[in-house]
Amino acid sequence: MSPVEEPPGTPGRPAQPVVPAGTTGRRRTAGPSGAGVRFDDEQPVTVVLVRHGQTAMTVSRGYSGSSEPGPPLDATGRAQAASAAELVDRVGRDLWGDVPYPGEVVASPMVRTQETAGVVAARLGLPVRTDAAFREADFGAWQGLTSDEIEQRWPGTLEPWHVDGHVRPPGGESVADVGERLRVALDGLRGGGERTVVVVSHAVAIRAALGVTLGSAPGTWSQLRVAPASVSIVRLYTDRRDEVAVAGAPSEGWGPAAR
Repeated sequence: MSPVEEPPGTPGRPAQPVVPAGTTGRRRTAGPSGAGVRFDDEQPVTVVLVRHGQTAMTVSRGYSGSSEPGPPLDATGRAQAASAAELVDRVGRDLWGDVPYPGEVVASPMVRTQETAGVVAARLGLPVRTDAAFREADFGAWQGLTSDEIEQRWPGTLEPWHVDGHVRPPGGESVADVGERLRVALDGLRGGGERTVVVVSHAVAIRAALGVTLGSAPGTWSQLRVAPASVSIVRLYTDRRDEVAVAGAPSEGWGPAAR
């Protein structure tokens, strides 16, 4: 063998990098620091998840699900909805600059989400489309009850509902059930080119959306903090290597006075 034909790794010729079988050796796509790692140029669908503002049930800590249309926002909730609208209006402007400005608003059919979505959509100059897939969990017989009341009537069942994820309240949904519903709902938004969709939904539903995006177990989703009128952002790709960009950012303090 002549010197020109020396095998890789021999003196005078450095070893060449080995590309694992089944990979293409594509270069990492440039993106904002800390963004999800990609090796292609696909532009995702961005979903901005907004929790509704405060209601009387938020204050009483009652389990307010999808089996009843109310309650409406209270005065604090309406102010929170306005703050959320301020924050969402900045998406693609001076916040998260790699995300397109929102072009669609979708809301759960519950009164509190419709009211919140109306405030957000008015700020964006967009109509509201209703999609029942983004409704809150159905708490069944627990509807309207506080955690103490549930524990008194069904001892030892509330904690497993949260931390196991597969326990169902009487006549209601498990956390995993909500996750399957939200998985289908997000798939309905996936594809169709780069765009940003605002979805106004609920605490358990948004936790489920974040959880299925990450591929984490339903029993872990209750560890995500999703405050009233908070904003979360997921980015959906056709290969399902999706990104959670924001989880539960509070909307207060993002308005003009804070700049």
